[in-house]
Amino acid sequence: MKAFSSVQFDLLYRAFKYFVYGLLTLNIGLFFQEESLATQQTFSQGITLEDIIQGFAATIDTAAWVLLLFLFELETAALQPNTLSKPSVKISFTLIRVFSYGFIIYAFYGYISKMLLISGISPYPIEDVCALITQNFSTIDNLDEYPMLVADSCSPLNNQELFKLNGQKIIGTADQWSAIQWLARVDVINSITWIMVVLVLEADVRLQQQSRFEGTLVSVSKLIKILLYTILFAAATYWGFLGDFLDFWDAFMWLVAFFFIEMNLFKDDQAEPNIG
Repeated sequence: MKAFSSVQFDLLYRAFKYFVYGLLTLNIGLFFQEESLATQQTFSQGITLEDIIQGFAATIDTAAWVLLLFLFELETAALQPNTLSKPSVKISFTLIRVFSYGFIIYAFYGYISKMLLISGISPYPIEDVCALITQNFSTIDNLDEYPMLVADSCSPLNNQELFKLNGQKIIGTADQWSAIQWLARVDVINSITWIMVVLVLEADVRLQQQSRFEGTLVSVSKLIKILLYTILFAAATYWGFLGDFLDFWDAFMWLVAFFFIEMNLFKDDQAEPNIG
């Protein structure tokens, strides 16, 4: 069997890398679809402009991160240093960076708001849950999935202690509410951890561009990011077992994507630092 040449391997590597980036871009639409359905229940009276960040935190967050991901790719692999040093490029990248971080922080606020929103539940005693079918009540399936109450889903809820989301027609057991509340908390932890990762990466990129990224700084950066990536992997695993597939898939793909950024940043061949 003929071995791959270095050029062929490089082409395959880049093709797979940009395929992963493409899948993450596709996730923007998938999250929008999922959250659009969820907001029909969590904001049944209609969603206002102020509520958008609560209802579409994952969509906004993913879109901003995709933009930032491509920015890192351009800085660490696609563009040559002389191009990156041009004033017009620096200004453009700074504006994109400010825009992206603004929405990433905005999305972090949205995750916190969403966590607080679904924490607002009250006991809802009722003898016959099936009587609520005609009143457009919903049940809990997952953090962003609240299917309408139907005959098959109402019977198992009878004779159980139920809780209702304040101001909305969503009911569930204590265990169901606890499960999605923990998923919301993991969303917050995941969001702040990614912000910390990208801040370390920002420092790495700046130091590398100044040829000061070596020795102790490299070791400290790696140690911090190992800890942060471990937290992110734990969050992805948690979603894999207790969340929905889209959350797990998205979390896993982001880890793969930033592995590529790390490869760009720490590649051995420093003589040709921008080969893609």
